[in-house]
Amino acid sequence: MPKSSIINKLIKAYQSIYLNPLFFYILLGHVVLFVLSFFIKELFLFGQLLLAVFVGVVCFDIFLLFKNRYGIEVTRTIPEKLSNGDKNIIRIELKNKYTIPVFIQIIDEIPAQFQIRNFSINAKIEGQSTKIFPYDLVPTQRGQYLFGNTHVFVKSILNLVTKKYTLEKETTTKTYPSFLKLKQFDLKTINSLSSAYGVKKVRRIGNSFEFEQIKEYVQGDNIKDINWKATAKKNQLMVNQFVDEKAQNVYMLIDRGRTMKMPFNGLSLLDYAINASLIVSNVVIQKQDKAGLFSFSKNINDYVSAERRNHQLGMILEALYNVKTNYEETDFGVLYSAVKQHIRQRSLLLLYTNFDSMDALERQMNYLRAINKTHLLIVVFFKNTEIMELANRTVSTEQEVIQKTVAEKFIYDKELMILELSKYGVNSILTTPQNLTIDTINKYIEIKSKGLI
Repeated sequence: MPKSSIINKLIKAYQSIYLNPLFFYILLGHVVLFVLSFFIKELFLFGQLLLAVFVGVVCFDIFLLFKNRYGIEVTRTIPEKLSNGDKNIIRIELKNKYTIPVFIQIIDEIPAQFQIRNFSINAKIEGQSTKIFPYDLVPTQRGQYLFGNTHVFVKSILNLVTKKYTLEKETTTKTYPSFLKLKQFDLKTINSLSSAYGVKKVRRIGNSFEFEQIKEYVQGDNIKDINWKATAKKNQLMVNQFVDEKAQNVYMLIDRGRTMKMPFNGLSLLDYAINASLIVSNVVIQKQDKAGLFSFSKNINDYVSAERRNHQLGMILEALYNVKTNYEETDFGVLYSAVKQHIRQRSLLLLYTNFDSMDALERQMNYLRAINKTHLLIVVFFKNTEIMELANRTVSTEQEVIQKTVAEKFIYDKELMILELSKYGVNSILTTPQNLTIDTINKYIEIKSKGLI
């Protein structure tokens, strides 16, 4: 074996050895005892004996940890995609190949976005056993996240020497809008919501291309719909029956302007709108409607045409991943032009935005009214929960009275916005960020039940 290879192995083995603080305390005691032996001759032999025992115990501890070159096998499992605003489970699996129980400390290099600098897992693993250590992370922004290496520090019951194992596996994963919450709003949940609103299926015979069944011919049926193969089998006239096309276009329109950057519980209003758009799109597709979206501010981005394809939700998810705010004042004229250009059929439009004053709403009212003439527009905007808490707080000082008055004025303006929109026939949803998804779904189910689209 080449000399350089031996030296490299020795250096690597040396770098993996860590002496625990207990080792230095014991060593310090031996040094003190050795110094005292110069003055007290009887301590010299005793000190030598203790030193020999100590060196022997340290060597035995090193032997226990280093007799297996790969005593610990480390595996880290990270989801292929992280769900924004949700708990994502990371799993670290350790396989103890030692025959003795060991004490371990796991230090995982977590992405910088989480700002977690003291992450550590301490545990005991029995000999020849495997243990999984899960922990959860809640991302608050979409984008790429870099997971670094995983370090495992192992020591025996003697606790004099520590051996380090490193899983050198940097992993990059993307954080998408909240897809984990899709399961909370599956078809069963939506059907129960529909029942609450009294929705019932109404089938009408028509001449669309949506096939329903084959039935016996009766007077008045279109002879063009005769199914000749079925007629030959049954020896009587059979016709294809169709139902009217029921699928409606539902678009999510997401404002990327500066007012949507306002934070709430770690997420921005934009992220709440994005998460809600994904879930509502899933509900729309499950209800046999067509889901589409685009975002806007000074221009139009992330356009997905309303369809009911198998991969439609995946396309919407990818589009929502790229939605970013530009911190500019939103131009609703751009929205009006985009709707007129891209959405030709009457559709349900869910507009996620936020008006911070009545003046801001009045500046855009002409555009909203124009859109609502040809489509069913629902303006979705937000309550400020911090201001609501301030308005409901008991006050005792003059400063607190002023703050409460301003908060109440702000809440009153939001209510005026609802009345202003309603005056021109524009529907609206005023909700808190945490209730955004369910309130929007309820509104969609209500509109379906009333047959407004």
